[in-house]
Amino acid sequence: MALHIKRIYEPKDDKDGTRILVDRLWPHGLSKQDAAIDIWLKDIAPSPALRRWFGHDPAKWTEFQRRYRDELEENSSAVEDLIRHIGKSTATLLYAAKDADHNHAIVLRHFIGKR
Repeated sequence: MALHIKRIYEPKDDKDGTRILVDRLWPHGLSKQDAAIDIWLKDIAPSPALRRWFGHDPAKWTEFQRRYRDELEENSSAVEDLIRHIGKSTATLLYAAKDADHNHAIVLRHFIGKR
């Protein structure tokens, strides 16, 4: 299994495999056709409270990772659903955040990779 992450606003690529949107909210200014997603798993995203608390503040990154991993541990059905969709194929987790170094898709890919 190859699991990639990519900003949803980047063009679709044949190497993406199954394109899975892992945000709770639909990305601003993007049509469903342009997004070219295969699956939208809203429930795997951080809770609204955690998302608001983090606010994409890099100073909160370490604590955000811990809290989001805790949420993922509590949300085993969504995690198993994601793993089922990925299977043994190539997949790309899509996110909308502007910060490529501090976003939940990074945490999610690492979390899935440890399973």
